[in-house]
Amino acid sequence: MTTFVDRVELHVAAGSGGHGCASVHREKFKPLGGPDGGNGGRGGDVILTVDQSVTTLLDYHHSPHRKATNGKPGEGGNRSGKDGQDLVLPVPDGTVVLDKAGNVLADLVGHGTSYVAAQGGRGGLGNAALASARRKAPGFALLGEPGDMQDIVLELKTVADVALVGYPSAGKSSLISVLSAAKPKIADYPFTTLVPNLGVVTAGSTVYTIADVPGLIPGASQGKGLGLEFLRHVERCSVLVHVLDTATLESDRDPLSDLDIIEEELRQYGGLDNRPRMVVLNKIDVPDGKDLAEMVRPDLEARGYRVFEVSAVAHLGLKELSFALAELVAQARAAKPKEEATRIVIRPKAVDDTGFTVTREDDVFRVRGEKPERWVRQTDFNNDEAVGYLADRLNRLGVEEALMKAGARGGDGVAIGPEENAVVFDWEPSVTAGAEMLGRRGEDHRFEESRPAAQRRRDRQAERDEAQQEFDDFEPF
Repeated sequence: MTTFVDRVELHVAAGSGGHGCASVHREKFKPLGGPDGGNGGRGGDVILTVDQSVTTLLDYHHSPHRKATNGKPGEGGNRSGKDGQDLVLPVPDGTVVLDKAGNVLADLVGHGTSYVAAQGGRGGLGNAALASARRKAPGFALLGEPGDMQDIVLELKTVADVALVGYPSAGKSSLISVLSAAKPKIADYPFTTLVPNLGVVTAGSTVYTIADVPGLIPGASQGKGLGLEFLRHVERCSVLVHVLDTATLESDRDPLSDLDIIEEELRQYGGLDNRPRMVVLNKIDVPDGKDLAEMVRPDLEARGYRVFEVSAVAHLGLKELSFALAELVAQARAAKPKEEATRIVIRPKAVDDTGFTVTREDDVFRVRGEKPERWVRQTDFNNDEAVGYLADRLNRLGVEEALMKAGARGGDGVAIGPEENAVVFDWEPSVTAGAEMLGRRGEDHRFEESRPAAQRRRDRQAERDEAQQEFDDFEPF
């Protein structure tokens, strides 16, 4: 059974926002107490977070569809809906997030680093929040926005200081098992190592991590064997160590040719030319291996490599190798530029930025912009008053004026939003919605009615004023 997965395709969906509520407060002796509809709750986000206890993407291989919870709708009595719960997905350190086209969206390195893969939708406003001095009793509420949906690819690139590379059965797993406390599977047949193994080594005051990469063979950079799947795990390593087998039983192989072949695969993969190299001649406990190591060592040193003769089985030369690796790791760490604090950059919008665009596409004028598209998503088109409210907002934003400048005429088709999910209507400039025939939008004439007692007092006062006027106008004989 597969226990290690380093590349998965993940389908994430954030929660949708809850709808706002349209409600009127009612209680005894207060039949029309005003709007009291609450707002809808925000939808939950989908967040990827680095967790050091997670070492594989196996869970997402078995369950690739993940969705956060939706926000709850608002209720009467000014009760807002509950926000949806964020879905936090733990990923291994060194996970790279890409879109379907292969563009890098985020590089998650370091415990606690997070990335919002899908953002939850906003909750809709209730009619209490939409009320104003001119709109005293809105008979509508805004809908909640749908949450983001995205298909992403997760790739794991092992975060280690040292990478052991070499042919299958060169002794890499044995070497990492004696240098650290790692317990990899070890056997004498090719491709024993099917997953990268990671170990922690302490050499004096330096602590570093070391990884053995599954065996490379000729053609690995083009997908042959296991190389293409695991060469990505070499990218983040600061030091490359060639582990060469000096006791191979294959007649057509020798340490120098093995080194040349692996170096060619690393060159074709790309991006590794500036990494410091070191050569380890393994299996010198075998008599023929010791002799071969002594023969090829001068040639390797002539190429500029630092060479160590070791035996993972007999524990020969391991201490010197461990401290030499610690020295290279320390140099690589010191050469890294210091991380600067994240700078907050504020980019104000231009004064003449309308926030939307109007373009003519065949026989349709298309309106694109964050606000118009969001307002359309939040509108209940079964409610004439809500549609009229949308028309007012678009007019105040300047959409109607922009359409006229673009050449739109009454009856022309107008689409708001992207082509695959747009609202299309026939445009009539400066025409109010049908609900406007009943009065100004958001006004309820019942609120304008006077109370009976007050009306009676005004009637009596009018009668007295009329009588007083008649008395004043009376002229005695």
